[in-house]
Amino acid sequence: MANMQEIARIAGVSLGTVSHVLNNTAKVSEPKRARVLEAVQAAGYQPSQLARGLRRDTTNMIGMVIPDITNPFFPAVVRGAEDVAFSNGYRLILCNTDNDHSKEIMHLNELRTYLPAGLIVIPSNFSDLTTQAESYRRAGSGVVCIDRLPRNWSGDSVTADNEAGAYDATRHLIQLGHTKLATITGPLHLTNAMDRLGGFKRAVKEAKLHLFPEYVQETTFDKQGGHAKTLILLRLIPRPTAIFAGNDMIALGALLAVREAGLRCPEEISIMGFDDLDLAETTNPSLSSVAQPGYQLGTTAAQILLDRRDGDTSPAKHIVLETLLHLRNSVAPPSEETNGNSSAKSRRGSKQK
Repeated sequence: MANMQEIARIAGVSLGTVSHVLNNTAKVSEPKRARVLEAVQAAGYQPSQLARGLRRDTTNMIGMVIPDITNPFFPAVVRGAEDVAFSNGYRLILCNTDNDHSKEIMHLNELRTYLPAGLIVIPSNFSDLTTQAESYRRAGSGVVCIDRLPRNWSGDSVTADNEAGAYDATRHLIQLGHTKLATITGPLHLTNAMDRLGGFKRAVKEAKLHLFPEYVQETTFDKQGGHAKTLILLRLIPRPTAIFAGNDMIALGALLAVREAGLRCPEEISIMGFDDLDLAETTNPSLSSVAQPGYQLGTTAAQILLDRRDGDTSPAKHIVLETLLHLRNSVAPPSEETNGNSSAKSRRGSKQK
């Protein structure tokens, strides 16, 4: 494999000239610059980013750590970050934690040895990144947390307005006439799950509706959790006429459980999601959902890192992006029968699952 000495020999210039051309560290005459670039192309030379990083204290790599690569919400976030990074000469390295904080710490410690220019993190369950973030900052690398925040976080962050989105969704269900509302939340040690529950409860309280504790079910942010918790809700008497799901994957599990129970959505029970994944338009019925701007979460976080690299020393940024309610066919006003759903009807629905 060609090295810089070989490039210098082919171009007929000094090693220092090759270094200046490749690293843009000093002005080189155009004829010499052209000879060096021709030699690089002819030899197929690829500079070592790690060696460059050792000279400059950082590489052109940006690390991104996400909790679940199988969750269809996260690809748009990653794409947004990668688009901004790539267009500015940086490369994105992706790590998956499986929502495991110990695995998250391993990734963060190992990424630091590659001298990244910055770090974007969607925290795992029970995450506390204070020590790791401070270590990155001392090394000159910015850290931005997005989507959800770890414990005691005071650094840069980009999140969606989860509380407002959940409030708008719940208020819409109430305006349709639903008085027996339930919610299936994500893990309540996560800030986004807590905020969505807070928005749901605020709308219910404003409407002066009573919320029994069993109408709030907590689970993981996945279809299996949504399915299991919906089966519990469907056995309650009276049965809820509407469910607000903490994300679209939970909502998909809820739709499956309702179908298995022999009930119709939205005629007998309405379901509202959160995320507005592309697949929300293809479910049967199509899923009403709160849209949060995943792509913009990624682009905004990457831009904050680049601004920090360019010398931005302003106080920590806490950017909150707006959500939007997208209504489809999974919500409707409750029928007279379901709004007063009898014990017999509730038991029938339970037996048919």
